[in-house]
Amino acid sequence: MGRALVIPTNQEAIFLPYQARWVYDMSRLKLMEKGRQIGLSWSTAYACVSRTALAGARHDQWVSSRDDIQARLFLEDCKLWASGIDLAARDLGEQAIDEDGKHSAYVLRFSNGRRIHSMSSNPDAQAGKRGGRVLDEFALHPDPRKLWSIAYPGITWGGNMEVISTHRGSGNFFNQLVREARESGNPKKISLHRVTLQDALDDGFLWKLQQSLPEDDERQEMTEADYYDWVKAGCADEESFLQEYMCQPADDDAAFLEYDLIAACEYPGDSPWRTMEGGRLFAGIDIGRKRDLTVLWVVEQLGDVFYTRHIEALQAMTKSEQEKILWPWLARCERVAIDSTGLGIGWADDAQDKFGKYRVEAVNFSGAIKEALAYPVRGRMEDRRLRIPYDPTIRADLRSVTKQVTAAGNIRFTAERTPDGHADRFWALALALHAADGQPAGSWRPMSAAPTHGAHQAQTPDENWIPADA
Repeated sequence: MGRALVIPTNQEAIFLPYQARWVYDMSRLKLMEKGRQIGLSWSTAYACVSRTALAGARHDQWVSSRDDIQARLFLEDCKLWASGIDLAARDLGEQAIDEDGKHSAYVLRFSNGRRIHSMSSNPDAQAGKRGGRVLDEFALHPDPRKLWSIAYPGITWGGNMEVISTHRGSGNFFNQLVREARESGNPKKISLHRVTLQDALDDGFLWKLQQSLPEDDERQEMTEADYYDWVKAGCADEESFLQEYMCQPADDDAAFLEYDLIAACEYPGDSPWRTMEGGRLFAGIDIGRKRDLTVLWVVEQLGDVFYTRHIEALQAMTKSEQEKILWPWLARCERVAIDSTGLGIGWADDAQDKFGKYRVEAVNFSGAIKEALAYPVRGRMEDRRLRIPYDPTIRADLRSVTKQVTAAGNIRFTAERTPDGHADRFWALALALHAADGQPAGSWRPMSAAPTHGAHQAQTPDENWIPADA
C-alpha cells in the first residue's frame, strides 16, 4: 500500500525517529520547532501519559493549547494512549481548576491520583500550579512571553517544561527562544529540536501516513517529492509554506502587519465570530472581477471595538451575480465605503444610486489614500480594538501588504498578486473601518481628509441592520 520510497528500518516501531528523539528526551526544558501535522502533539501526549501514570509519579501535568478545541483533542490523544497501553484512567470532563472558578481544564485522572489537565490558552490559568508543563502551539498564543513567564515557575519543585510550536513571525517570543538557544550560548539550557516537513519525510513520515489512509486516498499514489509539492501547492503563499512546514519564521520587518499583531486580534479558533450583538454595522468593499477578488468585509461596532461579523470573497462572477449577494448586506449597514478605482467606478455609482451618496462613499485609491486607509487598520490592531477571524487565508492576505518608501520619499503600499487575490481582504477591512471612522450617523467625512484614530461610541441600531441568518 502506498508509493512512499522511504521505509523506516523498524516498521513495527510506534514512533518515527524524530518522534522518538523528542519523547525520550528527559531534559528539564525542551523546545520543538516543527512543521505542521507531523505527529508531534500526538507523540507528546504519549510522553505525558507515560510519566503521569507511573506508580511513583510526583507531579500532575498542565497542558496549554491554542484554544478549547485543541485542549479537548490533546486530552483525547492522552485517553487513547492510556487505553492503548492498558492504564487505568478516568476522564473527569471539564473541571474548575481554581477557587473562583474563572479557569477550567479537561482532566484525565490515573489510578495513582495524578492528573493531566488540558486547558486553552489563558496564561493566568497556569499561575500557582505545580508540576510538568506542555505548551502546545506556543507561538500561536496571544502572548507567548507572558505564558512562559507564568508557566516556568511551576516546575520549580520538579517536572519539566515542553514547548512545541510552528513559527509565527521573526518577532515572536518563540523565535527569540530558538535564536537564543542556537546563537547566543543557550543560557536557559534548552534542549532544542527542529523537524521540518522534509525532515519528517526523510524519516519515513509518508510511509507511516499511507498505512493509515484509505486505499482510494490520492496520497497513496504519491512519493515523498509528490507529497512535498502537494502540501506546498495547498498553502496560501510561499511565506506561509516556509513558516508552517519548513521552520522558517516570516520576516516581520518586511510586512506592514507583524504576525503577533494579527494574532492578538484573532478570535479563538472555536469562536462563533459571526454572531451579531446589536451594534452598528459598517462595510467595506474592494472590487475585483477576473484576476482579483471582490471582497465584502462587515464589522460591528460595540463600544470602541470593531468585531468582524461577515466576510464574502467573490471571483469570476458577473456584476449582477455579485450584487445579489452584496446588496442585501449594504441595505443592513449604516455606512459603506466602496473601491471606485477603475472597474469600481460603475459599482460605486450604482451603489450610491440605490442606497444614497451619504450612505455609500466612493473611494478612489491613490498612494495617499491607501496610506490614509492602511494606518487605521494597524492602529486599531495595536490598541486591541479590532477582532478578525482565525483563518490562514485571511492572515496570509493581511501579511501580504508591504510598505515601501520610494526614492522621492513617498510611501507605497504593495502586495504580491496570488490566486487568493491582491490583498483584497486587507483593503476591504480598511474600507470598512474607514466607513465607521468616528462620524456621527448621517454625516460623512470626505476621503481627502486624513482619518482619525477614534471611533464613535455605539448607538442603538435599526433592527433591519441585523442579517436574518445571524
